[in-house]
Order: sequence, then C-alpha cells, then structure tokens
Amino acid sequence: MVATKPLLICVVGPTAMGKTNLAIEIAKVFFTEIISADSRQFYKELKIGTAVPLHEVLTSIPHHFIHDRSIFEDYNVGEFEKDALKILDKLFKKNKVVVLVGGSGLYIDAVVKGLDFFPEIPSDIREKLNTEFEEFGIEALQKELQEIDPLYNKEVDIQNHHRLIRALEIYRATGIPYSSFLKKNKEKRFFNTLFIGLTAEREIIYTRINKRVDIMIREGLIEEAQNLHPYKNINALQTVGYKELFRYFENSITKEEAIEEIKKNTRRYAKRQGTWFRKNKKIYWFDYKTEVSEIIRFIKEKNAQ
Repeated sequence: MVATKPLLICVVGPTAMGKTNLAIEIAKVFFTEIISADSRQFYKELKIGTAVPLHEVLTSIPHHFIHDRSIFEDYNVGEFEKDALKILDKLFKKNKVVVLVGGSGLYIDAVVKGLDFFPEIPSDIREKLNTEFEEFGIEALQKELQEIDPLYNKEVDIQNHHRLIRALEIYRATGIPYSSFLKKNKEKRFFNTLFIGLTAEREIIYTRINKRVDIMIREGLIEEAQNLHPYKNINALQTVGYKELFRYFENSITKEEAIEEIKKNTRRYAKRQGTWFRKNKKIYWFDYKTEVSEIIRFIKEKNAQ
C-alpha cells in the first residue's frame, strides 16, 4: 500500500452486523471522522426505521451524511459521489485516515471507484416508466430489459424496480443499452482504500435482523411511519420498514403481517447486500464477533505495508 496517499477505510457488509460500532471504534483510534454511505440515513425524517446512531454517538465522533437533508429533496448517488469527494478532500488535509461506513454498495463504489458516465434523461421518460410499473408490475420491466439489454439483465437485481427503470430510461432516451455505458475509464482517486467486511452465518444475520425490527417497533417505528404516510409516494419512502406499514395503514394487511413483511424484506435486502459485496475481492472479511482490537491491529499492519 503506497504510504504517500491517505487511507479511506471502508467498513461494509450486510445490515445488522455492527458496522456502525466498528466504524466508531476505528475513528476513535485514528482520531478521524466518519462518512455514512447508507442511502437511507441521509434523511432527517427517517430516524427509527434506518437505525441511525444515537445522538450521543453522533456528537462524540463527527459524522457526515446523516440526517443532513429532507425526504422532500431529490438526491441521488451521482450527487453523493461529488459531495463525498469534496468532504474527503477537506478531511484528508487534516487526517491521514477517514472511515466510510455503510451497506449501500452502489454508494460506496461511487466514492471508491467512481460512477459510470450516463447522459441526462428527460423527466417525462422516468415518469412514464413509473406509471408502467404501477399499472403492469415489475414483470413488464423485467421482460423489456431482457429484450433490449441481456448483458445488464444478467447482473442487475431484477427484483429492484428502481434499477430496472434506470436501465430502461437510458435505453429509451438514447437507443443505446445501459450496459454500453458501463466500465468506461474513470478518474483515479487521490486516496488508497482498505475494505473491512463484517459477516456471519446466514441464520445469525436473519436472527439479528428480526430482533432489530422488533426493537424498532418498540421504539415507535409505526408512529414514525404514520406521520410520513401522507407523503408515501416520495422516492425516499419507497424503502423497507415504511412501505410495508403504509399498506397496513391502508388496511391491505394487518399490523402483524406488516411487521413480518418488514423482517422478510430486510432479510432479502441483506441477501442482496451479500451478493454485491462478494463481488469485491478486495474486502477483508471478519466474523461479526471478532474483537475490535484484532481488526484495528490488522488495519495498522496493512497501512504500514
């Protein structure tokens, strides 16, 4: 590892593995700050359902990108990449190490590797695709993508309608498959990166997720979602933990069914996170029970090489 560049330590892995606590301990050791790459923790209205660190934790170690905007503001991964790089440029002027933590793989990759270039898309194309999704379901999107871009169809999460719509809007606007825009030359970063991953056996992950959801319910997630229900169509609220409760408020399912749906969909999300991160062969994986001191020692050894 080249010592002349500063180091970005990326703490990654599926949800409910203890990434936040590890990131805080690393930040304490290196006297540095933390950038959150959790795309749901950006929004100040989403407190309970996004497992945001406690207030005393946030004030003890400087955090960035937690509750710094509203659900009524449009924000995407491209803007996050630019904003995060600006903050990193400032932080690396006073710190040799900065910690990036989160489970949103796309947002982490945007900071570390850069996004692929995509053209601007007229809003009416996206609106039409959203209408088609509401009317005909995700199967129609899946079928169209298979026909027009089989390469991207093989690697995308075909259950994620946001990703499908993104690929289809690119094609409809340009006539060029989404996959053709991928893997272009990207700018080199001004920092080195070390990936630290936390993981566990699948059953342990699922058990921890179920317990976390139960805690969120006790802490007032239902009441939080109830207050947000009038804004249910906002993009930031199309997320696990809220959309299931919106269905309960509309009498589509019972409260108990909504809670079970949250657990099930969070487990599915964790599975997708695992699939994403396993593609990254640069991640050094640790069991979630590993002593923090052991991980810190490993980081120091790697940074000294």
